[in-house]
Amino acid sequence: MDGFDHILNWNLKVGSHPFPGKDGGTCINEAAIVAAGFKYQPVKSVDDMPECFSRPICRLAMRLNDEANDAERQQLLPFVTRLACADTPEVERERAVYIHRHTARRFTFQEGLEVLEGALAIGRDADALGPETVKTRMDAVQGRATTPTSIADTPLFSKIKGWFGMAKQTEAAD
Repeated sequence: MDGFDHILNWNLKVGSHPFPGKDGGTCINEAAIVAAGFKYQPVKSVDDMPECFSRPICRLAMRLNDEANDAERQQLLPFVTRLACADTPEVERERAVYIHRHTARRFTFQEGLEVLEGALAIGRDADALGPETVKTRMDAVQGRATTPTSIADTPLFSKIKGWFGMAKQTEAAD
């Protein structure tokens, strides 16, 4: 897992994005979808994630992603390949309880990373992905980007796109 943050050359950003830019420019969950080999899709809620992703873990990852500053957020990159780890309903409940117990009070970003690591230790691990496989998938999506950086998908931005008849762009990762 070490070194993924350098291999990916991906810039994690706050919020949901219609399509990544050449710098990556997505939230952790959107990056995880691509890394797992799924077609890129914006993620506004953990319910938007494919079924193989753990909802409690993705919810915590989204919270950490959106509450972090830019430098902290990049520390989430090594987790991109670990979120596709959904397990039985019992294990998912155990993860949710663990996360709630450790995040019910105010916590620092570093403490949040420790909680994420602890929750990932419960139940099954995500299927192991080699760095080259992940790099190829991420590079393919970045290569189809039409802008240098992604633009956050906000209600205002969506409305403006609608006014100009811009279609929602989602691309498949190879």
